[in-house]
Amino acid sequence: MMFRSLAVVALAATALCACSQRTADHAAAAGDQAGEAAQSAARDTAANANTAAVNGEAAADRAGADVSSAAAKAGRKADAAADAAARTH
Repeated sequence: MMFRSLAVVALAATALCACSQRTADHAAAAGDQAGEAAQSAARDTAANANTAAVNGEAAADRAGADVSSAAAKAGRKADAAADAAARTH
């Protein structure tokens, strides 16, 4: 009977060790996945920041071109008005 009790205790201890190892393996895998997710998020954030910077530069270039175009148009209108005024006198 004593041998049987020892066998049950040994079996329980073995099962507990195996369970503990699986728990440790799962915890390590979860940690790896969390690290990979953090790295992926950092890469995505950097890519988004770069895209935003490029888009901002393009928008600034377009705004500059629009201002130049508006200034040129205003200059042509002022010239036309001056010419019209000169013809009426």
